[in-house]
Amino acid sequence: MAVQISFQKILVSLSKAKVRYLVAGGVAMNILGMERATYDLDLIVFLERSNILKFTGVMTKLGYRPKVPVKAGDFANEKLREQWIQEKNMVVFSFFDPKSPFEVIDVFVYHPRPFAEMYKAGKKGKIFGQKIRAASVKDMLFMKRKAGRPKDQVDIRFLEAIIRKQED
Repeated sequence: MAVQISFQKILVSLSKAKVRYLVAGGVAMNILGMERATYDLDLIVFLERSNILKFTGVMTKLGYRPKVPVKAGDFANEKLREQWIQEKNMVVFSFFDPKSPFEVIDVFVYHPRPFAEMYKAGKKGKIFGQKIRAASVKDMLFMKRKAGRPKDQVDIRFLEAIIRKQED
C-alpha cells in the first residue's frame, strides 16, 4: 500500500533527523494492539523551535506541503500557532503530498499534555520495521475522550479494556 510506504519513509526520516515526536491516532492504535485501517498519520511533535524546524525540514524534503496557505516553517512560530488556535480553532497542522493529496500528516498544534510526561509514558514499538514511540494507552484515551467524536467510541472502549486488563 502506497500510504504505508510513505508512512515508513516519514518515520525513518524523522528518526534519522532525531526529531522528538510521538505517534498518535490510528497508527498508535495499531501499535497498542488494535488492528484498524488509517489513511493519515497523526503526530505529536515536541513544540520547541529547533525540533519543529527539523520536523518541517524533513517534511519539505520529502515533498510535503502545508494544507493551509503558509510556509512549512511558520509552524515553528509559537505566536502564529497560538493565533491559529484562537482564531481558527486549529487542533492540527496538516501536511499533504501534492502527488497524493489524500495522504495527510496531521501534527498537533499544542501538546495535549506536557510533552516530557507523554514521551516518558509513551509505548515503544516497531512499525514498518522502524522503532518508534506512540502515545500511551492513557494518553490516547485522554485524547480520544477530549475529541469526543462518535468515530472514536470504538477506540475508547478498546483503550478502556486495556486499562481494565492492566489493573487486574
